[in-house]
Amino acid sequence: MSTVDGNASEIAVAAVARRVESTSTRRPRRSVGARRLRWAGWLFALPAAVMYGVFVLAPLGSTIQYSFYDWNGIGRSTFIGLDNYVRVFTDPDLLAAVVHSFVFILFFSIIPVSGGLVTATLIRDIRSRALSTTARVLLFLPQIIPAAGAAVAWTWIYSNDGALNQLLRAVGLGAVARPWLGDFDWALIAVGIIGTWLSLGLCTVLLLAGIGKIDTSLYEAARLDGAGWWRELFSVTLPGLRAEIGVCVTITTIAALASFDVVFLATQGGPGKSTTVPGVEIYLLGFTQNRVGLASALAIVLMLLVLLVVGPIQRLFRERS
Repeated sequence: MSTVDGNASEIAVAAVARRVESTSTRRPRRSVGARRLRWAGWLFALPAAVMYGVFVLAPLGSTIQYSFYDWNGIGRSTFIGLDNYVRVFTDPDLLAAVVHSFVFILFFSIIPVSGGLVTATLIRDIRSRALSTTARVLLFLPQIIPAAGAAVAWTWIYSNDGALNQLLRAVGLGAVARPWLGDFDWALIAVGIIGTWLSLGLCTVLLLAGIGKIDTSLYEAARLDGAGWWRELFSVTLPGLRAEIGVCVTITTIAALASFDVVFLATQGGPGKSTTVPGVEIYLLGFTQNRVGLASALAIVLMLLVLLVVGPIQRLFRERS
């Protein structure tokens, strides 16, 4: 019996040893496979990373470098340190351009998001599917039209003999008519209205998509509690649209701060400097005045300004959501 027990124990030990050996030999194979998968992921991301480095990071690095030099874009450059940045924060015209971009936040972001919220809620209450679809299409049409084309069209509308002034004269308000884009007091507001027209449809469609995800039982419960239209808006719709509102505010705020095409084609920053924005100033400094260093410094300041404004917005809506 002792001999049999000894043989059995030897067999058991040998079996355990084989299992341990097989396990130890398999583990490296699994780790090699995992490594291959990991490297395969990096290889798939490599083309996009190369393109991002070439077309985003490399120009950004060059812009940062140029911002420390006095250079006309052709001849010899001179290192001047932070002088270009000091000029950005002390030149009244450049500071006015930054202020104008913040004014545009009202027209490009606040008004479109607020109006889009009300419009989306009204469209949700439309019982007719045909009318609801027609309203969505009409509101989204400005997004199909290029911003450059919209700016040209609104330039005709705002002209002295344009549709707006003709309408004012037709209703007896001819004294109010004026060349809107050529008026020092009204040009900035007129350009801002173009931005409102361009942003309203996008905000409305995004918020409509968000409203479609809100549970209808919440609206039914609010009506049973006697809530009216405004109470539903503030108690049900707004809390359910925090993420969508955050997206709308982020997109439109960036569009306001980095605006260029609409302003340049409508007024080119005029009359005088009444509608200049950083984007237009960067173009004028770099391509018409050959002040590449100052234009680069203003571009870096604009980038940091966008990050400083958009960052808290993202954090605010992320915390609330």
